[in-house]
Amino acid sequence: MSTADLVGTTQAGTASAAHIEQTERHAAHNYHPLPIVLASGDGAWVTDVEGRRYLDCLAGYSALNFGHRLPRLIERAREQLDRLTLTSRAFYNDQLGPFAQALAELTGKDQVLPMNSGAEAVETAIKVSRKWGYLVKGVEPGKARIVTMRGNFHGRTTTIIGFSDDEVATDDYGPFTPGFVSVPYGDVRAVADVLDDTVVAVLFEPVQGEGGVVLPPPGFLRDLRVLCTERNVLMVADEIQSGLARTGRTFACDHENVVPDIYVLGKALGGGLYPVSAIAADDDVLGTVRPGTHGSTFGGNPLAAAIGHEVVQMLKTGEFQERARVLGERLASRLGALVGQGVLAVRVRGLWAGVDIDPALMTGREVCEELMERGILAKDTHGSTVRFAPPLVATEADVDLLVSALEDVVVTRLHRSRR
Repeated sequence: MSTADLVGTTQAGTASAAHIEQTERHAAHNYHPLPIVLASGDGAWVTDVEGRRYLDCLAGYSALNFGHRLPRLIERAREQLDRLTLTSRAFYNDQLGPFAQALAELTGKDQVLPMNSGAEAVETAIKVSRKWGYLVKGVEPGKARIVTMRGNFHGRTTTIIGFSDDEVATDDYGPFTPGFVSVPYGDVRAVADVLDDTVVAVLFEPVQGEGGVVLPPPGFLRDLRVLCTERNVLMVADEIQSGLARTGRTFACDHENVVPDIYVLGKALGGGLYPVSAIAADDDVLGTVRPGTHGSTFGGNPLAAAIGHEVVQMLKTGEFQERARVLGERLASRLGALVGQGVLAVRVRGLWAGVDIDPALMTGREVCEELMERGILAKDTHGSTVRFAPPLVATEADVDLLVSALEDVVVTRLHRSRR
């Protein structure tokens, strides 16, 4: 693929083209980025190597909930960088305890187990669920099963993609780990039908972000909580993308006043600065973990703990949750007005939206390319769906700019198609 092909019809300059060519030559092609080379960021905005500014409406898949380079987080990270960054868990450090306590209090759980990436946190939740199943529930050794939801996205390890139904993610990577059964998302009856004495957990996303901000039916989370309690099965909520204020509440499960047995957290927990993830659960669940049975060289390191602790402190004020709620209402209202004008459907939860474009009009990729030309960065998924997740530090004017740009893209294409 040539540089010209990569740049396409955009007006990328010489510097951009050189960076793109270098990346395509030496970095594995596991992504298909838009032809833009970013060099700096501040708040909800980023600037490319040519000096053009863009509104970041992806926010690192919610890892940048607090925006780029939030001064409070930068200062805390810099302070810790000058003191201590890594010890391994072979020793105690002075940052992990305060972080663990703060996160436990935020989640209302007894303990946390810190890791690094979101996929590691999901793998940790799977392992802990199985161990709980054998040691507490009494499942026959080697027989534990976990229920998952179709359309899920929990990460990229071989175990996790083994229960994905996305062929792009799974093709040529098998064989996969057994012990999982998949049911339709949001169907509590389907979950009930597969629960037997071997099932130890139900793993789900309160909102399926990668799927296009897919919302479960009203009452699903509440009904699932009741079912899991009745059947003695762990309710495991993957809040890696949906948690930490993105949906207008601290956790997406809060929208139905539901508390899962295990929270799986990541992305925004690192403040957009550093990979930080964790699971949180009560003593009867995480108490099954013993020294040597699970670990991570970097998990719970002083730098990660310092940043994660600062993030938790910010969330305790409720400021970011309220911003997501208020800005989300504005986003939902303005996006809703586009339905019927090249937009088939809109789904919004807090400051997070999935927009289904009429596939006869244009693909999601084409929409994102057109938006980029108008100074808006977004990401497509599954054909003609586009996701929007601006940082929670965005303004009302930013939200209006994003919707106006989308309106210009789809309405312009709609008018052309009718000529």
